[in-house]
Amino acid sequence: MLSASRHLASPARRRALRGLAVMGAAVVVLAGCGSDSDSGKAKAKGDAGAGDSATRTVKDATGKAVEIPAHPKRIVTLTQEDLDAVLALGIEPAGITNGQGLNKPPAYLEDKVDGIPVVGNLLQPVMDKVVAAKPDLILAGDMQDEQVLKQLREITPATLVTMAPTDDWKLSLRGIGNAVNELEKANKVITDYEAAAKKAGGELGKNKAAAVSIVRWNPDGPSWMENKQFASGVALDMGLKRPKSQNKDGNAHTPSLSLEKINEIDGDWLFLSTLTPDGEKALKDVQSKPAYKGLNAVKNKHVTTVNGSVWSTRGGPLAAQEVIDDIKKALTNG
Repeated sequence: MLSASRHLASPARRRALRGLAVMGAAVVVLAGCGSDSDSGKAKAKGDAGAGDSATRTVKDATGKAVEIPAHPKRIVTLTQEDLDAVLALGIEPAGITNGQGLNKPPAYLEDKVDGIPVVGNLLQPVMDKVVAAKPDLILAGDMQDEQVLKQLREITPATLVTMAPTDDWKLSLRGIGNAVNELEKANKVITDYEAAAKKAGGELGKNKAAAVSIVRWNPDGPSWMENKQFASGVALDMGLKRPKSQNKDGNAHTPSLSLEKINEIDGDWLFLSTLTPDGEKALKDVQSKPAYKGLNAVKNKHVTTVNGSVWSTRGGPLAAQEVIDDIKKALTNG
């Protein structure tokens, strides 16, 4: 069973998976190449005019060649990143899973998924429910459980691992766009996002180029996010900076810090999130302690609590807009 916080792997696990990540990232780029490439070539089974029987062969994020419908009609998503991506591409899925750390779909997507069957929790599908959704394409996120993948491929061979351990959301979106035959739209979504991020960053007035600290509070203390982690990347796309202590490459988070090292989470602005009730309790408890009260961001009332199921994930275009909105609201009101 995979934990709800699997998006933020430990440093040791990231090192172990680095080789796979590089291969996966390269493969997703290949899968997003032009339609005359092997990864995106359409072919017909049987009669050339078979219509819905047309298929394409794409490579997923592990390098596996997968035959999928040329125009999939019933897509099941197993992570909120996959869900975010297909919704941004204008596609309504046939089945979804609950959000990270949640027993319901992500709140920021709630109005877009009303009535869509839930087939399990994040990366923990209930096979009978997946079968009932009658998928012709399953987007399996960063699923690494081979037994689960085998079961899913028995439901439909068109099951794609959509992200390698260190892929960012833009690369994953292009791979998903290619898989659903909407690569051009995926590229436009990314271009539109980048323009929106730049525009929002330019409207921050005196806080333009401020140093923002991005922190998840765990039951055993805070972890700050590295530069290539999802929300950090959005902040950088807006032209913001990271505090000197947090200006590190990488796409995950630090180990939980003790109160003796709490200064590492300070910045011009501090964005705090949690993922579990225990994390929420730990954050509430620390807010009365002198070490927390002594942070410059706290003393200047530059602290904003944000949604961990958005800020602490691997992200997508709709989540990225949420982060832009949260940052803009905080920094233009402060």
